[in-house]
Amino acid sequence: MSIQKSEIQLDVNGQLVNAYLVSPAGGGSGVLVLHAWWGLKPFFKQVCDQLAEHGYMALAPDLYQGQIANTIDEAKALRGPIEEGGSDLMEATVLAAKDHLLGLTKNKIGVIGFSMGAAWSLVVASADPNKVAATGLFYGTYSGMDFSKMKSKIIGHFAEDDEWEPLDEVKAMGQSMKDAGLDVTFHFYPKVGHWFVESDRPEYDSAAASLAWERTFEFLKKNL
Repeated sequence: MSIQKSEIQLDVNGQLVNAYLVSPAGGGSGVLVLHAWWGLKPFFKQVCDQLAEHGYMALAPDLYQGQIANTIDEAKALRGPIEEGGSDLMEATVLAAKDHLLGLTKNKIGVIGFSMGAAWSLVVASADPNKVAATGLFYGTYSGMDFSKMKSKIIGHFAEDDEWEPLDEVKAMGQSMKDAGLDVTFHFYPKVGHWFVESDRPEYDSAAASLAWERTFEFLKKNL
């Protein structure tokens, strides 16, 4: 399938923020891609390319304004200012990206997030419940979130033993979603670690990643 790749800029409260947009020939349903705490590294652009090859228009905003972490310590340093109250621009960016994608597709969209980006995916789905129809979570949670406003179908992929996302917290979030009346399916993968779908990480597990993507594309096809 022919796809068109573009580096674009989003106007976020008067500030220009970079984003990566990939469109299949003839357009398609939109999927917002929200990266993990590494920044918008090549892997997440490849996710967009993969989505476009399956017929989706994919948009990934750069939540770190060009900064990329290659190690966990570097990622913690980038994430630090956000945890200290600097998340307003990031929230405005994910919502601006959502609006931009909706403007291009005119239909309901999906959103897929990885780790930190998974939490932001839930923010997006809650902020615009009538427009976000499908939410995919890769090893990320948002503990204590009120899910009552959400309407999106949800799929989640988690490691059974994850030092960053304890299984009890993941299952508690899933139950909270179900209690809010949401359609939720969580998949748990044995003998893998956090970031197991990211092919540039030492935690990458090709078999688990392949299964997770197979399930995700089936989910998107059904709900978008």
